[in-house]
Amino acid sequence: MFAYIWPLALVVISNIIYHVCAKSVPGNVSPFATLTVTYLIGALLSVIMFFAVEKNHNMVKEIGKMNWAPYVLGIVIVGLEVGYIYMYQAGWKVSIASIVQSSFLAIALIIVGSLLFKETLTWNKLVGIGICMVGLVFINWR
Repeated sequence: MFAYIWPLALVVISNIIYHVCAKSVPGNVSPFATLTVTYLIGALLSVIMFFAVEKNHNMVKEIGKMNWAPYVLGIVIVGLEVGYIYMYQAGWKVSIASIVQSSFLAIALIIVGSLLFKETLTWNKLVGIGICMVGLVFINWR
């Protein structure tokens, strides 16, 4: 059970800290300069963790086994990060931005899962889409 729960806890805790940090980036600092520092620290930590955790210490061999996904992931992560920084600089509230984004993402991933990965589109999922849409109305109701 622990192996199932700890990754979720890590994602939730990391996301809380992530949004606090993204909201705290000064408005007069370039988001791209911020991301440069962020990714340099992330790259350094990733290398340290690779050598601390992995039994096979051959980074070149591991990179050779990769497909297209890590390269595209590197590109889209910049879009995610800079998107959130710009959202917060534009005035989005930290309590709202992630919920709105997550609702749209949930709807999109149901469609993507169905089309690309042949996941079953059930009535429960369709009702979930409706609930997300209703939730968006309520969360943004002024």
